[in-house]
Amino acid sequence: MKKILLLFAAFAALVSCKSTKALLPNVSGKAGEIIVVIDKADWEGNLGTKVRELLACDCPYLAQREPLYSLVNVPPGGFGDLFKVHRNILYFNINPQGDSAAVRYRSDVWASPQCMVQVNSPTSDKAAELLDENGTKIVGFIEQAERDRVIRNSIRYEQKEIAPKVAEVFGGSPHFPMGYKIKKLTSDFGWIADEKQYTMQGIFIYKYPVGSNDLTLSKIIDKRNTVLKDNVPGMFENTWMTTGTFMPPSLEFIRFRGRDFAQVRGLWEVENDYMGGPFVSHSFYSPDGDSIICAEAFVYAPRYDKRQYLRQVESILFSWEWAKD
Repeated sequence: MKKILLLFAAFAALVSCKSTKALLPNVSGKAGEIIVVIDKADWEGNLGTKVRELLACDCPYLAQREPLYSLVNVPPGGFGDLFKVHRNILYFNINPQGDSAAVRYRSDVWASPQCMVQVNSPTSDKAAELLDENGTKIVGFIEQAERDRVIRNSIRYEQKEIAPKVAEVFGGSPHFPMGYKIKKLTSDFGWIADEKQYTMQGIFIYKYPVGSNDLTLSKIIDKRNTVLKDNVPGMFENTWMTTGTFMPPSLEFIRFRGRDFAQVRGLWEVENDYMGGPFVSHSFYSPDGDSIICAEAFVYAPRYDKRQYLRQVESILFSWEWAKD
């Protein structure tokens, strides 16, 4: 009888938790925006400078300067219901009577899907130290929340006929939201894009046999340039997409939800033309170990800031799933 009561209590708690989450309002605010709850004096002082250095630094590999995130300062006294439902919140709890100093990572506090980072500290100087010590984790937590929202919408509003066709060639596929269409699909190359009048958000997927030093930066870029020259012509004769050299690409190894891949960031350009923009690529082994698969996101938006366009299409790469047998 005691076990039955414990099981019932656990079930009731689970249902209550789900019901509470279902009752939360949807988040508000723009993608890429963070509400920073902090006193005006701290915002204008050293602590505010630390926040801006961490979250409003230049977004990497964009042709024009754009901040990593757009920050909105709200003093604690003005942090009412309107701001509590924002998608991303960085909350500073500076309390001289408090004896603990820590960073808490919270989700769905006042809205869903919400990301909240709470910095508890007895002093502003200690809060600045916490930012220095936990900066990478804080940025990663917010970045993952932004990414998950895109993935969630990609699955919810998926252009369902694309992934099965891509998976037939590559053994897996990202989830493509409405608006994306297949421009090209061969036995080893795919080009899927959302094209509008003045913008393009595109994804290339290609594969090649495993060789030596496959996941080094030089090998990834060499293969990229060869594949794109053969498959992505420019608007004019003797033009094609390639890797820009003005800002050398960077390589980072990432593990994400059980998958390991080499991530490259850089700028693309069109040989013998003036088109260009940012790209991010993920290179990884096929399940059988015989091929390297590269999934790449790129943006062309000459009239607009590119941070959010890139963040959206890059997030789609992270939705990759291997086809189920």
